[in-house]
Amino acid sequence: MKTNLFAVIVIGSMVFAATSGIVRAAEPTTLFDFSAGFDVGSVVTTDSKASLTGDGTLRIETGRAERWPGVTLKAPGGKWDLSQYEYVSLDVNNLGDSSITLSCRIDNPGADGSKNCVTDSTTVAPKQSASFMVRLVPGEVQLSAPLELLGMRGYPTHERKVDPANVTQLLLFVTKPTTDHVFEIDNIRAGGSVQVIDAKTFIPFIDEFGQFIHRDWSGKTHSLTELVDSRKTEEEDLAANPGPSDRDQYGGWTAGPKLEATGSFRVEKFNGKWWLIDPEGRLFWSHGIDCVGSGNATPISDRTGYFAKLPPANSPFARFYGTGGWAPHGYYKDHSPYKTYDFSQANLLLKYGKTWREDFAEITHRRLKSWGMNTIANWSDSSIYLMRKIPYVCTINSNSRKLEGSEGYWGKFYDVFDPGFRAALAERIATEKDRTADDPWCIGYFVHNEIAWGDELSLAVAALTSPAEQPAKNVFIEDLKAKYRTIEKLNAAWATSHANWQDLLNSVEPPDKDKARADLAAFYTKTAETYFKTIRDELKKAAPNKLYLGCRFAWVNDRAALAATKFCDVVSYNRYSYSVADQGLPENIDMPIIIGEFHFGALDRGMFHTGLRKTMNQQDRADKYKSYVQGALQNPYIVGTHWFQYKDQATTGRGDGENYQIGFVDICDRPYPEIVEACREVGYGMYDYRLKNP
Repeated sequence: MKTNLFAVIVIGSMVFAATSGIVRAAEPTTLFDFSAGFDVGSVVTTDSKASLTGDGTLRIETGRAERWPGVTLKAPGGKWDLSQYEYVSLDVNNLGDSSITLSCRIDNPGADGSKNCVTDSTTVAPKQSASFMVRLVPGEVQLSAPLELLGMRGYPTHERKVDPANVTQLLLFVTKPTTDHVFEIDNIRAGGSVQVIDAKTFIPFIDEFGQFIHRDWSGKTHSLTELVDSRKTEEEDLAANPGPSDRDQYGGWTAGPKLEATGSFRVEKFNGKWWLIDPEGRLFWSHGIDCVGSGNATPISDRTGYFAKLPPANSPFARFYGTGGWAPHGYYKDHSPYKTYDFSQANLLLKYGKTWREDFAEITHRRLKSWGMNTIANWSDSSIYLMRKIPYVCTINSNSRKLEGSEGYWGKFYDVFDPGFRAALAERIATEKDRTADDPWCIGYFVHNEIAWGDELSLAVAALTSPAEQPAKNVFIEDLKAKYRTIEKLNAAWATSHANWQDLLNSVEPPDKDKARADLAAFYTKTAETYFKTIRDELKKAAPNKLYLGCRFAWVNDRAALAATKFCDVVSYNRYSYSVADQGLPENIDMPIIIGEFHFGALDRGMFHTGLRKTMNQQDRADKYKSYVQGALQNPYIVGTHWFQYKDQATTGRGDGENYQIGFVDICDRPYPEIVEACREVGYGMYDYRLKNP
């Protein structure tokens, strides 16, 4: 694999433009040196032991007797003044045989775990090392005074959770451990820098390309010339790195074993690990990326002043104005519909010209192969994946009656007992009949995403607290009638006082969970199994040779996951963590798992939110990508990981306010070199790595 040519990486102190001149990041400062001479007796232990190693690290062994076993490291002299720094970071080496989730808390006087302190955590796989940080301030940019900013999850603020000038101690701990842990810590330091911007001159803060105006960074696009010229430098990089040579047309491993070829993707356990098998019978591990497409609209209603140069109505770029209505959370939830503008597509027109759609699609396929990827994953543009150059997964969503008593982050659960549930699925799946159902490039189908599974009784309780006409409620009560025969027997079991079955049907009061647990659990299982069975039956009826990849669990209990194992070909999880090396299924069920979403983000390239898992900078983001995917490659159950997402979200957010720095490419269609190189390193050698690592 050749080196990356298409961007220059700035190493060392970051330089950025500030409203008051040039600001340089402060040099990192060491807070603790664990070499000879450190007084280990100064370490306060809680259900733990602390000792120094010959390598100059602090070794910590934690037990399970306390809720938060760990250590407290008090500031020499009583406090640190860290007011010039952005974060505290440290290195962790997990010496144990199981993953560890380690938290670090930074305290001011009076800290109690929620007030006067800030906490963050990371998960480190067995026998692995990692670095992580705890932010002293929300971001790298701070306002001089409060300023109301709308429609974004992350944005420059005036507020701080802790006073960096009065940090008294650091706490390192694990939460409710189920096993003992042994780990080493080292290199505890303060680093980064915060740029303070005058709130009076902050707006507008987005330039004509959709970038943050008030700072500069490596890879920022400063002009149309730079935008267009980036094509040439990337072309050189792609030509130097065309992709792994030991792959068949689907991305399967030609240097590995040849298994049964069925003309479709399937799953098989080989040498003790689960694999996808491609249509030609080659081992296939799905190394992919979500949301492959050109669109990236941001709301502009009620905040047009944020943008320095929105095009006039008669401009060729006016085509990129639009209207949005999706906003399940945030400011625009109550301000829809709203007007939008898509800087991403406008930049593609500037960069590629009139054929920008075709050119973007072509270079996207070349990029993914060059980066060592072999899957266009969920939420992607069908016009790109149906070019049939890279295998893809298909996204199935349907809309039918909801279970009114349920609740979830993205909305209510489906009433799977309503006939409309199956009918809506069948209608949606039928649209794939002449498109993907018999396409060898289609790996399979994800159906739904991050739905409201709740705890293991929640859907049964939701049925009982729904209106009398709810189909699920009627089915549940019929089951109770069959079991108890009379309402008196049910009342005796549940300690209720319903006058008759109709009274129970009309009631929206939840029962005592402890007394009704067995019946609630049984109906939850029935609901979950009906959900998965209905989908499996409809999918296999329409596309018998495609894999059912599950529903992309985010928040899930074991009862729901067990139901999935009975009907899915592969169980899917969206796992926003630092490691999935230990990811498995309840009761150690032996079947394949796929990771539908994960990501890491940083704030060193002009954006305001890291996404769900933060990193210190782009190199740290790349390192954590490599660690995450290699941990998955070592996991015998996992058959693929799909990064969320291809492009950064808009700096000013999408409809629900998400404005995460989570792309492989930025708003100007320029790839981030650090994560691309990490992806190549993983992707080019992933098959050999998976076979050789136990």
